[in-house]
Amino acid sequence: MRLFAAVLPPPAAIDELAGEVDRLRALPGADALRWTGRPGWHFTLAFMGEVDERLLPELRERLARAAHRTPSFPLRLHGGGRFAHRALWAGAAGALDDLRLLAERADAAARRAGVAMEDHRRYTPHLTLARSRSGDADLRPFVDELQHFEGARWQVAELHLVRSNLAARGEPGGAPRYETVGSWVLGE
Repeated sequence: MRLFAAVLPPPAAIDELAGEVDRLRALPGADALRWTGRPGWHFTLAFMGEVDERLLPELRERLARAAHRTPSFPLRLHGGGRFAHRALWAGAAGALDDLRLLAERADAAARRAGVAMEDHRRYTPHLTLARSRSGDADLRPFVDELQHFEGARWQVAELHLVRSNLAARGEPGGAPRYETVGSWVLGE
């Protein structure tokens, strides 16, 4: 199964972001992007890819420890950016060092459980909003609009293990479906 560890913003934060995304989707050039939907709005902490089900018990145990060792912390959706001409994202503000620490711990938990992880990179907190259909869209106007976006503060209280069910090729609405398969309260 295809898995990742994530922080899921609360419904109120998702509602705020949805209002901003509605504005962005009205901008010229928005049709050159594939927009993600509310079910896909999350902060991926550690992408694990395909994980053998035999590793799940130890992975769950190690993620529980990572959550236990990390106290709850404040965060808010804030601003945004892009990865070259490929992806547009919303950013975060608040206790980013704590978010990065949780990402490091989730990554380490997966590695220690035997999950073959990609090469380690510095964590960039982002929530993907859209991807370029062609790979060369001009995302700058969207990033400029996102600069002023300030979401309300909320408390990150849980670490989630999420399964990504990819859509079949040619399936209408071809977006992945996400299913939370484990959650652990931070600091407990």
